[in-house]
Parts: sequence; C-alpha cells; structure tokens
Amino acid sequence: MATEIERKFLVKDNSWRDLSTNSKQIIQGYLANTDRGSVRIRIAGKDASLNIKGMTLGVTRSEYDYAIPADDARAMLKNLCMQPLIEKTRYYVKHGGHTWEIDAFAGANAGLVVAELELQAHDESFEHPPWLGKEVSDDPRYYNVCLIEHPYSSW
Repeated sequence: MATEIERKFLVKDNSWRDLSTNSKQIIQGYLANTDRGSVRIRIAGKDASLNIKGMTLGVTRSEYDYAIPADDARAMLKNLCMQPLIEKTRYYVKHGGHTWEIDAFAGANAGLVVAELELQAHDESFEHPPWLGKEVSDDPRYYNVCLIEHPYSSW
C-alpha cells in the first residue's frame, strides 16, 4: 500500500517567492469524493495522472498515483469532474534539507497559499522556514477536494 505523510501549513508572507527554484501550473478535478476516499484527475505541467487518496484526516493517508495520457485527462476534467476545477501554481522551495511545495491557488480559491512538506516518517523533524504560518494538516477545509464544494472565496 502507498502511504503519503504530508504536513500542510498556511504561508504568512511572500518572502518564499525569491527562494523558489521552479514552478508548474496544475489543474485538477475530482471524479468521486466519498467518506472513504477521493479520485482525482490532475494535469501538472506536461504530466497527467489519476490519483486515489484515502479520506483519513491528518498527516498520514493512503495514496495511489498513476500516469495517464494528457488528452484523456483533459477530456475527463472537462466532461466528468465536479466543478469548479482546482487551479494553482505549485512552487518548489528548498529549506533545511527538505523541498517545500507551495501552492498559490487561482480561480474560486484565489488568495489561498498553502505550503506542504512530504516526509518519510510521521515523526520526522524538519526546520520551520520564517515564512511558515499555522499548521492546517488536520483542517479539512484546506484539502483540495473540500475546496471544490467550499471554495476559499466563500469563507
């Protein structure tokens, strides 16, 4: 079984922007969302994937990710996924031996900026960058699947 161990934080200022090594545009949509898991289609840059993720709240969740043809992903996003789609730019920032993924959302979730860090172990230590804000790993409002039905702009 594949497991994702990820911590999620708000970002308190823009000082991380000058530290970003690269970025990519991401568009994703959800085919299904149940109390047990979600099924997502994502186009990230030139890559497309089908992702299945467990709905366990918190830092550790089951996750399965499979590459799919980009044309298929575009068709599923347009014809099958719940709307609105999630639109964001993902930036990569290295800090303290880790690479942070910072998502700056657009569309209905414009204004939301979240930093995520994937870890190898639940109790792995990491250095907190100065731009890091409050941890929201246990707050379902910040899960992408929740942002479809309750966009940040409506909070």
